[in-house]
This record gives sequence, C-alpha cells and structure tokens, in this order.
Amino acid sequence: MKQVLIINGHPDKESFNNALSEAYIKGASNTETTLTQINIAELEFNSNLKFGYRKRMELEPDLVNAIDKIKKADHIVWVFPMWWYGYPALMKGFIDRTFLPGITYQPIEGKPLPEKLLKGKSARLIITADTPKWYDYLIMKSPAINQFKKGTLQFCGINPVKVTYISPIKSSSPDFRKKWLDKVFNLGKNLK
Repeated sequence: MKQVLIINGHPDKESFNNALSEAYIKGASNTETTLTQINIAELEFNSNLKFGYRKRMELEPDLVNAIDKIKKADHIVWVFPMWWYGYPALMKGFIDRTFLPGITYQPIEGKPLPEKLLKGKSARLIITADTPKWYDYLIMKSPAINQFKKGTLQFCGINPVKVTYISPIKSSSPDFRKKWLDKVFNLGKNLK
C-alpha cells in the first residue's frame, strides 16, 4: 500500500492552500493508499536553526513526528504559496529543522555531494502565486521551484518532483478556484 503525505506550508489555516490540501486528500481518500497530513502552522517548534550545522538542536516532538512521516512516505505533496519568489518563513524553518544531515542526506567525507537518504520517493509541488507563470519562468527563472525542487528535494534523493503552478490567486474568481480544486482533487484521485 502506497503511503502519501500531504504537507501544507501556508501559515493561515483559512487559506486557499488549505482548500487545495483538502481537495487532494478527498481525491486520494478512495484509493489504495495510506494518507497522512502535516499542517506546518499547527506544529510547535522553533523555526530558527540557531546553530546552523555546527551543533544539532534538540528536535521538538512535532518535528520528530514530521520526520517519521516524511521517511515513511512514498509520495509527498507540498502545498504552499510563493511569496517574494520563495516560500513562507514558517515552511523554510520547517525544512531547515527537518531536512538535516543524517536524516534526509548524509555528507560523505571528501565528496562534494552527499548520500541521498530519501531515494525512492516522489513529490508534487502545488504552488499558488500572483505572479503569472510566464513571468516566473522567463524573467525570474523560477527561483522558488528551483530552490525547493532541485536544491532540497532532489538533493536529498526525491525524484521525480512534479509541479502544479496556480496563478493568479489574489484576484481569482470562484470559478477559477473551483476549476483548480477539481484539478487537485483529480491529482489526488490519480495519486500524482
């Protein structure tokens, strides 16, 4: 049975990102899969990696639980908004505190790249934005996608990583949002 983890990176529980997470869960709920969920905004943890990698901070219980869910998952769905061509500070703090040496990757002495400890997993990024997709891609060179897809997930062995980019959100109509909720429902239904 496939293990699917949905991680909502939006700090506002009433956001459209929450509705997208729920749509994916509803779609996947009738499949032969085990679903788990993390709403980062509901976790209690210090989001500041205050010693960098010099000294390991003790992991709070919510982070220990989250790491366990990440390790068990076959497919991880990340739902988050793109703000200033990055992702929310709370989500960045979550990644800083959970994607650690010995947990998601293992440095190899004398080698420039580490051992990837999350091999065999796949991911889907569902990103909401107000920036048109063409502008993010052509002008900005997709910094949030490249940083997270290549610099975090693939760096740790998660591959393939597929992207669903939903824009614009701020001025979107109810019909636009319904169309995307239906598309995300179908992503869940097909476990993509």
